Amino acid sequence: MTKKIVIEPVTRVEGHGKVTILLNDRGNVDQARFHITQVRGFEKFCEGRLFWEMPLITARICGICPVSHHLASAKAGDAILGVTLTPTAEKLRRLIHMAQLVQSHALHFFHLARPDLLFGMDADPTKRNVMGLIAEKPDIAVKGVKLRAFGQKIIEMMGNKRVHPNAAIPGGMNRALSPEQRDDIRGQVDEVIADCQFAIKLFTDYSAQNSEVVASFADFTSSYMGLIDGKGNVEYYDGKLRLKDSNGSILEDNVAPESYLSIIEEMVEDWSYLKFPYYKKLGYPGGMYRVGPLGRLNVADGCTTPLANKEFKNYKKLGDNGIVQASLYYHYARLIEMLNCAEEIKSLVEDEFICGKDIWVNSAQINEEGIGVIEAPRGTLFHHYWVDGSGRIVKANLIVATGNNNLAMNRAVSEVAREFIKGGNVTEGILNRIEVAIRCYDPCLSCSSHALGHMPLEVTILGPDGNISQVLRS
Repeated sequence: MTKKIVIEPVTRVEGHGKVTILLNDRGNVDQARFHITQVRGFEKFCEGRLFWEMPLITARICGICPVSHHLASAKAGDAILGVTLTPTAEKLRRLIHMAQLVQSHALHFFHLARPDLLFGMDADPTKRNVMGLIAEKPDIAVKGVKLRAFGQKIIEMMGNKRVHPNAAIPGGMNRALSPEQRDDIRGQVDEVIADCQFAIKLFTDYSAQNSEVVASFADFTSSYMGLIDGKGNVEYYDGKLRLKDSNGSILEDNVAPESYLSIIEEMVEDWSYLKFPYYKKLGYPGGMYRVGPLGRLNVADGCTTPLANKEFKNYKKLGDNGIVQASLYYHYARLIEMLNCAEEIKSLVEDEFICGKDIWVNSAQINEEGIGVIEAPRGTLFHHYWVDGSGRIVKANLIVATGNNNLAMNRAVSEVAREFIKGGNVTEGILNRIEVAIRCYDPCLSCSSHALGHMPLEVTILGPDGNISQVLRS
């Protein structure tokens, strides 16, 4: 008889999801799926809003990476206006974006992923958490807090608050960076860079001591996608799309972000609210690709800063043809990116234009659509708006980073479940390994789920005695 195992909720991720595992009569895995159980519906309720409102509205999609949606939306607005940013405005956007990547990557590694690496995947779950980390290694926990605080402080400088900032607007930015703020950042950034290097050593030490586990955990072939600059380096704010296959061969190169629909389609399954993007030319589900830190480093030829690029070269040695497949290496790639972004912040605050006042370009033009693409912490993020002549949103399409990884996360869940569940033997440590496979991708489930068609509404009415008197369903 078939036995069903449910992991709900999946822990130490943003949002709500569950895993279902079906065992056959031999106690082995027949099927394992990662379900996204929440609906946000941002695409639908943005219809009718004015496009210049969208950077503030879509920032509310997520409290962990609001800057990413804020900037992608503003970039879509730039395209609708048909403007090119001033040098200072672009540098300010890059600054807040680098800060976002630093704080998000620090949060994930130190407080969400680190407990599994420090205590082990089979450790007591009452200890295997952030509180256990604080008790066991307070110095490490503090470094994570400081790194996140540094990024959030820059976001607050630029956007007036640390969550859901008000900084970017279609055409540029709405405030400049003061010399005092620049000096404040400059005074902290060297210590931040050192802490990023410390974090990398934490992972490389763990990897050296657990090389077989790291190299084999949720290890499978896929394609990879990310933005690159004109030299083939990792690019987070702008650039062109590149896809590589599992052998390192380029499938698509220098694809203009506004042409994303020429290479990507989405599939809907009836067991998840999260759609399944795939590479069109390979079909579904064969067109599975991965984004985020692992995807970006796999498609790139280098990093833009010296310390990160040195570590990037070490990363590339881990895989054939520079392609690193095992999911635990997401953490290594994530930390290299954190270092890259910290170095970029240092470069930006030393730029002569960073405190300039020319930060906005006006335009009376309204194009009928605009597309903004950016590399969010979790991967490539697409905001696509269609507007009418007054600038009101007629249609919106968002492909969020976590959505791009949906097929891959399900594959990781399936690989780990099939490897460890044998003969009906299911332990807490095995179930945690399945969650670890998901956490490698640092999914943001609130960001990524959208309604398809008409979602049912249920209202339960209770009588004075507390019993249900009526249930209304739309």
